[in-house]
Parts: sequence; structure tokens; C-alpha cells
Amino acid sequence: MSYNEEEMAFIEWYPMGYGVGFKVMRRLLELQTKYQRLELYETEGFGKLLVLDGTIQLVEVGEESYHEVLVHPALLAHPNPRNVLIIGGGDGGTLREVLRHKTVERATMVEIDEIVVEVARLYLDIAGGAFDDPRAKVIIGDGVKYLKENDGKFDAIIVDSTDPVGPAKLLFSEEFYRNAYARLNNPGIYVTQAGSVYLFTNELLDAYRAMKKVFDRVYYFSFPVIGYASPWSFLVGVKGSLDFTKVDLERAKGLELYYYDPERHETLFQMPRYVRKLLEGQ
Repeated sequence: MSYNEEEMAFIEWYPMGYGVGFKVMRRLLELQTKYQRLELYETEGFGKLLVLDGTIQLVEVGEESYHEVLVHPALLAHPNPRNVLIIGGGDGGTLREVLRHKTVERATMVEIDEIVVEVARLYLDIAGGAFDDPRAKVIIGDGVKYLKENDGKFDAIIVDSTDPVGPAKLLFSEEFYRNAYARLNNPGIYVTQAGSVYLFTNELLDAYRAMKKVFDRVYYFSFPVIGYASPWSFLVGVKGSLDFTKVDLERAKGLELYYYDPERHETLFQMPRYVRKLLEGQ
């Protein structure tokens, strides 16, 4: 990452010198939590910018371009998602979107860093009251350990983690996928973000191949996310006969989505030809 105080800009540098940057007005917060370095900036045109260990997590204006796409395709593909588990997602955006579904009776969020949750509550206009929703249960803990040791069952598991590199690599391992599969009801659906299509291609391929060893079916899709090196990739694992290519348009009507378009669900599956060939082993 790079914060240039003289030029008032924050740039996240990806592999090969590719950068995503925002003009910032000021730095609001910088602190070291038990797990990571957290920074918060006020940008010129996108509201607040949350950064963890030098990587952009979200900007307030446009964060829905990530959270809507992570949550709604999966939940609308499931026939009746009532019990949902979120791994990560400390800013509250994923929890907010999950709770927009009337079928959801319980949404459990397991976030390892309580400081992220506190900062979200105090500084970010993201959660929209989700943390205080009676259907929500927020657990501060290790999501990998929780999934391994908890014997509860879920209709959907959503992993809202940092990039599939460094410590977060455990969330993209075959062992983690097997634990997730065991905790899913049948039918059940699992979804995770999987990094930049162009710049984390190898990580995407590794995660896809590991998921293929575990889930009954695996799907990949991409979407342009504001603040990320787009297009951004997502992976979906299915337990049972659920078909992720189809979503419930009737349930979608009440959601009033801004970025994800359920009526054009098929457009999610657009992937650069060379990446598709790699994924499909051609």
C-alpha cells in the first residue's frame, strides 16, 4: 500500500505494479489491532475508505457492488435460506444484505477482529442497524476454528474475507471446504470472494480446484467492484441438487438492488476466455 500525505492519495499496489487509488481528504484513524493494521480515510468522492494491512476493504460509496454480489445470487439460488453463517465481514455489509431476506431467521457472523466491528459501528455507515437486528448473532472468534468445532447446520455459508493470500489462505484450503460442506444442510450453498481475476488468477485456480474435490458442484463468476482490481472473482460450492444458474425472481422483487441484477443473473458468469479455459482445464 502507499499513502502519500503530500499528494493526499491512497494507492493499493497489486502484483506487477498495478494500483487502485483514491484521493483522500484526511486520515481519520490508524491503529494496530491484535491481528492487523487498520486505517480509515475520508476520500474526496467515495465517503470513508477502510484499509486492512494495506489492502482496500471498502469505500462507503459503492460498497454494495461487492456486498450485493457476494450475498444475493447465492441466497436467491437457495430455495429457502433460513440459517446463514458469515465468516469475516466485520464491517457489517454482508450481514446487512443477508438480513434483507425475509426467509432468514438467524444470521451468525464470526469475525476474528473485534476492533473492525467497533470501528464499523463508530465510524462507518455500512451496517444499517444489522448488528442490532434480533436475528443477528455476532461472535468474535476464529472462523476456521468455529467451522471445525461447531456442529450446527446452515443453509448458506458466506465467506467475506481478505484476499486469498497470507493468513487468509486457510479460508481457501481443502480442509476448510470440507468443514464447510459438513456444516451445510442439503441443499446448501457456500460462497466466497476469490480475488482479482487478472492479478490473482493462480489463487483463483487453486481455490477452484480444491473446492471441486469437496462440493457436489462448483461455479465461478465475476463482477466489477468499486475499489478493487476488477473484475473480481467469486466461487460457489453446492451441496445437493441446487442449481446456482437459476435464482428466485419473485423473492428478488422486494430487495431493490442497485448493482446485482437478478433478471440478468446469467451475466455473472462472464469470464475472460483464457481464465475460463484454465478453470475448465482446456
